[in-house]
Amino acid sequence: MFTTFRGGNSGAWRITSLEPVKGAGLLDVPGLSVIHSDAIALPLIPSQTSWRLAGVASHVRYAERSEKTALAAAQAGLGRPEATRAALIPIRKSAAWWDLTQEERRAIFEDKSRHIAASLKYLPAVARQLYHCRDLGEPFDFLTWFEYAPEHAAAFEELVGTLRDSEEWTYVEREVDVRLAQQELGIS
Repeated sequence: MFTTFRGGNSGAWRITSLEPVKGAGLLDVPGLSVIHSDAIALPLIPSQTSWRLAGVASHVRYAERSEKTALAAAQAGLGRPEATRAALIPIRKSAAWWDLTQEERRAIFEDKSRHIAASLKYLPAVARQLYHCRDLGEPFDFLTWFEYAPEHAAAFEELVGTLRDSEEWTYVEREVDVRLAQQELGIS
């Protein structure tokens, strides 16, 4: 199952900010559509879609069994009615990251950066899904999607700050931070 994020003139999500964190950004647009399908969704009307990012939700990587179990027990699902805020954070890591063995990446990811352990304290307030896109020829390696209620915005900012301050993030060569609010019913 592919997930396609289309930035354009309309969508179920209103883009409240779109900022390059590292490297090139994306065109600033007012709306975002999220499409789950058996194929990568193309723009319905190309003139209304400025960019398209696609990925696949895959199995959990770099996690030991106890960590995977803890994540599954703590995390909330996407699409909760109260989660009217979201963030799409596409990330591309450097060649130096991909030159590391899987064991070396795991050591940086969790043993040094504490990615899983640090994230657990923000669950279930912040729901998240990682989409892999490196092998699809996409401009990013990962698309990270987060959903949360407005009252958990400060917790989300703390989570993002913690992750960006880690050793793992020194391997990020391109990152864009797209913040979103769910559109009111009847408004596109």
